[in-house]
Amino acid sequence: MDRPLRVGLNLAFLVRRSGGAGTYARELIPELLELGVRITAYVSREADPDDRRSAWGREVDWVTLPLTVTHGPPWNALRSVRSQWVMVPASAARKRLDVVHGLANVVPLVAPGVATVVTLLDLIWLRHPETMTARETLGMKLLAIPSARTADRVLAISAAARDDMVATLGLDSKRVGVTPLAVRHDASAPRTGEAVLRAQLRLGARPVVLCVSQKRSHKNLARLIEAIPQLDVTLVLPGSATEHEEELRRLAADLGVAGRVVFPSWLEQEQLEGLYALAACFVLPSFEEGFGLPVLEAMARGTPVCCSATSSLPEVAGDAALLFDPASTEAIRDAIDRVLADRELAARLAARGLERAAAFTWRRTAEATVAAYQHAIAGRRLLSYDGART
Repeated sequence: MDRPLRVGLNLAFLVRRSGGAGTYARELIPELLELGVRITAYVSREADPDDRRSAWGREVDWVTLPLTVTHGPPWNALRSVRSQWVMVPASAARKRLDVVHGLANVVPLVAPGVATVVTLLDLIWLRHPETMTARETLGMKLLAIPSARTADRVLAISAAARDDMVATLGLDSKRVGVTPLAVRHDASAPRTGEAVLRAQLRLGARPVVLCVSQKRSHKNLARLIEAIPQLDVTLVLPGSATEHEEELRRLAADLGVAGRVVFPSWLEQEQLEGLYALAACFVLPSFEEGFGLPVLEAMARGTPVCCSATSSLPEVAGDAALLFDPASTEAIRDAIDRVLADRELAARLAARGLERAAAFTWRRTAEATVAAYQHAIAGRRLLSYDGART
C-alpha cells in the first residue's frame, strides 16, 4: 500500500475507568500513530474527555456513537448493537477506511469494502459466567462470538488465549494471531512514602502482600485469603468493590484475619506506586487470565511476583516469578513464605522481573497489530477474488 493505513477503532467500551481494555487502547493508539497509521476512533457518549485532550488524542478523528455503556434505558442494548454493527461500518465506508478493528470483542459482522479485525480478550466469561451479570453474559454471546467467527482476522492477547479460542469456538487457527500486551512504567513516577501510606491505609508494621485484581470469583482471592492466617503479613486488595468483596470480607472475618486483609477502594496512582514499592511480594492467584497484565505491572516496578501456573500466566511470567497451583491454598502460602523468608530469592525474582517486563513493549504490540491489518486486507482481497473464505 502506497499510502498510510486508515483504521477505524471500535472503542465504545472506552470510558474513564475501563480497566485492562482501556490500558490496551490508550497504550496501543499512540504507537500505531507513530507507525503512520491514521485512526478514526468510534466512542460512546461516555468517552473520557481527557483522552481527546491527550497528545495522541489530538491526532485522532473522533466519532461519537449515540450510546452509553455504563447505564441507559432497557433498549440500550439494541442501541449498542445498531451503533457498533450498523453505524460503524457505514461510517467506515464513507471515510474509505481500510480496516475496522474492535479492540474489545466486538466488530461489525458486515463491513462492505473494509477489512475487519477483532481482539477477543478472553473467554473467561464463558467458563465463569459469575464474572458478569446474566445480561452482560448474554450480550457477549450475542456480540463477541459472531464477531470472532466473521472477522477477517482475530487477535488474541496470549498464545494460551488463542489456543482456547480455537478449541472452544472452533475458529480456524490460521485466522487467529497473537498480539501480547505490554507495560510502560516511569521509574521516576511520584509515589506516596511508606510511612504515610501505612498510616493512610492502616497497614500496621507487618510485611505487605499485594494483589491488584478485580474482585471476581475466578481471580481466586478466597484461597489467597485462606493462606493468610499462617503468615505474618498484611494482605492488600485494592480496587473497586463488588458483591464478591462482601464474601471475601466475611471469609477474612471467619478466619480471624479481618484486621490483616485490607480492601482499599480506588487509589490514586501515587498511592498505588507506593504500595508496589513497599510490598514484600505481589501475588496473582487467578484460575484464568487472558494475559495477566498485573504480573507485568508488578515486575516493571521491581516487586517480586508469585502467580498461578495456569492459562497465560506462565507464558507472561517466564522464569521471573514463583509459580504455584492456584487450587492449593498450601501451595499459595508456601510460595509467599519462600519469598518472605529468602530475600536473595526475592531479589533474584525482582531483577528477572525487570528484565522480563522490558521485553514486552507496546511498539512490539503495535507492529504485530499492523501486520494483522495487512493480513486481513490481503485476505479480504483474496476473498473478493475467488468468492470464498480460505
